[in-house]
Amino acid sequence: MAEGALPGLRSLRSRSARFLLDHGAAARSGLAWEHVSSGQSPEVSGRWSAVYFDRDSYQVWQEGTSLPPFAASLHARTVVFDPPYFDLHQAPSVRGVTNWGAHDAGVPYSGRPVELTAEIHARFGAYPARDCMYDVVWPSQDRTRELGDLLVRATEVRARAACWLLKERCPDWDLGLLVAGELHSAIEALWHGIDPTHPLHSLPSAAAAADGLRNVYRATDALVADLVSAFPDANVVAFAMGGMGANRSDVASMVLLSELLYRNAFRRPLLRSKESWANAPRGIPLLDCESDWLHDVKPLISPHLTPRDLARRLIPRKVRRILRRNRYGTAPDSVGVLRLPLDWMPTRYYQPYWHAMRFFALPSFYDGRVRINLAGRESEGMISAADYDAVCDEVESLVGQCRDLRTGESVVDHVERCRGRDPLKLGPTESDLVIVWRGAALGFEHPGIGRIGPLPYRRTGGHTGPYGMAYLAGDGIAAGDYGVRSSFDVVPTIVELLGEKLPQELGGQSLQVSAQDLRG
Repeated sequence: MAEGALPGLRSLRSRSARFLLDHGAAARSGLAWEHVSSGQSPEVSGRWSAVYFDRDSYQVWQEGTSLPPFAASLHARTVVFDPPYFDLHQAPSVRGVTNWGAHDAGVPYSGRPVELTAEIHARFGAYPARDCMYDVVWPSQDRTRELGDLLVRATEVRARAACWLLKERCPDWDLGLLVAGELHSAIEALWHGIDPTHPLHSLPSAAAAADGLRNVYRATDALVADLVSAFPDANVVAFAMGGMGANRSDVASMVLLSELLYRNAFRRPLLRSKESWANAPRGIPLLDCESDWLHDVKPLISPHLTPRDLARRLIPRKVRRILRRNRYGTAPDSVGVLRLPLDWMPTRYYQPYWHAMRFFALPSFYDGRVRINLAGRESEGMISAADYDAVCDEVESLVGQCRDLRTGESVVDHVERCRGRDPLKLGPTESDLVIVWRGAALGFEHPGIGRIGPLPYRRTGGHTGPYGMAYLAGDGIAAGDYGVRSSFDVVPTIVELLGEKLPQELGGQSLQVSAQDLRG
């Protein structure tokens, strides 16, 4: 924006009340758009992650939203285009389309009226980047360039579809809610192109990544400008719930933590080392240009020992009953709620052993998450409530002793625990410990357990920026910078701008958008 490359956002910024948004610990849930679509905080909804753990079967799966949208309780005529985690089925008065091209949609593809999905497809086609929006492209310059081009095209099509929907198809609206997720996809895949400190910045794909990310920003800027121009009398709330930056979690949370806890439990590795990666220059393993990250990592996690084999070799007879049949299964059937298996995440391959572990790592998209196998909570719990705090201390010490193989620094920034709460009441989306990583460790070294990894990067970008932002523009709204507020204040602000009463379940409070309030 400072370079003059984003004139639409720059113009909007100049006439807006501007806020930085702090999402707090809720950012680590990975459910930012559920917090918008429902208006509810995790404290209200009880949802601290999209990953569900069944304490009876020890199965895990990714689950979409079951929460009603905040707009369902409003009198305002509402039209939406592609907001993630917005359940149209629970908002019968709301028109629009969901999961046309949303990043982490959280809901099935649907529309109201029902023929709207077919109309969108006939006029604008399928989402251009649907087949590649989650791809790991940094190993290939060509694939990196292709992803950038497709995300630009997707943003341009999104802009045309949104203008048609709000101006022609459903012009009688009071609240129009549009989400453009292309920047989310682009930052996660292409961050190494614009970050000169990123270890992959010297790769051939970095230049294409930088071009692609900048072009997606330009396309998003044009989308904003088109919508603002198309509806000059509308109040505008343009926002991002949180900031983004370098990825610090994928390898540590999706592989290394699980392997560390497995080795601590069984005193043998499940993840084998790969010589070429162990000897990689600068300690940074690379993938071939046509490689797939999971395809290369998965064979290193040994499939040879079943839980029963492991029990016979390592576990005393009286404990063997804990290891029953292998319960590695798919997500259970559901009605109305989107449920997805997590077979693509390496942490999932450790699931057959969780019954026999005192603590284990849950699948996680961001920070590390550890569940204690607690008696009275988990069906085959091993840790008594009296020992709970001591075992949490043990986990914290175990992970805290790990050093980054590449830098020698501690891999842990800090650990969050559910202090002050009854651990027996921990919900299915919660963990006993959340481990916030320091840096982007590709391998661990523990003084007693030894070396784990290294493994290649997965995503190069992640959700590590300190703040989101909000621009509020309209009649009676005084432009200026107004500091840091809670990300949960966005939805109450929208409701207040509509002149409606705030629903009781909403988190946050209005940003106080009148000119008098903003001027103090």
